[in-house]
Amino acid sequence: MTTQTSLFDVFQVIDPRFRALVNTMAPLERIATGYTWTEGPVWFGDHQMLLFSEIPSNRVLRWQPGLGVSTFRAPADFTNGNTRDRQGRLISCHHGTRSVTRTEPDGARTVLADRHKGRRLNSPNDVVVKSDGSIWFTDPSYGIISNLEGYRAPQEQDGHFVYRLNPETGELAAVITDFTQPNGLAFSPDESRLYVAESGSSHDPSCPAVIRAFDLDSAGHLSGGAALVTVDCGLPDGFRVDSAGNIWTSAGDGVQCFAPDGTLLGKILMPERASNLCFGGPRGHDLFITATSSVYRIFVDITGAPSAGAQPAGT
Repeated sequence: MTTQTSLFDVFQVIDPRFRALVNTMAPLERIATGYTWTEGPVWFGDHQMLLFSEIPSNRVLRWQPGLGVSTFRAPADFTNGNTRDRQGRLISCHHGTRSVTRTEPDGARTVLADRHKGRRLNSPNDVVVKSDGSIWFTDPSYGIISNLEGYRAPQEQDGHFVYRLNPETGELAAVITDFTQPNGLAFSPDESRLYVAESGSSHDPSCPAVIRAFDLDSAGHLSGGAALVTVDCGLPDGFRVDSAGNIWTSAGDGVQCFAPDGTLLGKILMPERASNLCFGGPRGHDLFITATSSVYRIFVDITGAPSAGAQPAGT
């Protein structure tokens, strides 16, 4: 059942530019609830459905307007992050099998990556696909440090890396190696920048709650990596970039929106901690937000950037 939060409790405008991105009369709707930890939202415009992960119960669930929630996949190998590739196929990160997979049109799954240099990955977390088809994902240790979201197991990699995968050749490269716990990631609309969330403060309070920005050249080489965004409540987990280059990130108080230069524009305040989000809906103006026990929807007056992992309406 859909419920709505009072209009006046939702938006916090910090910079006047935020008013052009939202309609402050839009309600925050709870479209699904009763879960332990939801994650990995991805919109399928061609099917008018939202898929999201409920990690502790080992399921991927499907929400459809007017129909509510049903099971898409169970068990789901403790799926976390999801996105779509340029052919519209589902790309998923799994804690249970410590792998990244692709769901084929007939429903079969292809393992794209589960090892680096002959050793098992940690627990792939979030994923985005670049316009050239390359798949980029983060590999923190959350799925192997306890049995809640995967299986407790020894870490085989030397660190927690960001990877680039060529799905045609299977070549897997560790392209960023200096994170404590890399988490969400997205490209700027023109793909000249890669943004990566640092969520290491989940277990190390001294770790900054930031999103770092890396410059990306035409050959795929990364440089830079300075902190661009600092979340002032909780930590950044999953996030998306809109068509104007603004960064919408999950945080401890809901969703925080930052301009491309890192200025905090405003917040969508929520009754529970947000974990991830995506743009979708019939016209691409719905922001779907996964949180601790529920999934929410709210209208925003801008659409997502396809290169940053959003799937516009009709795709």
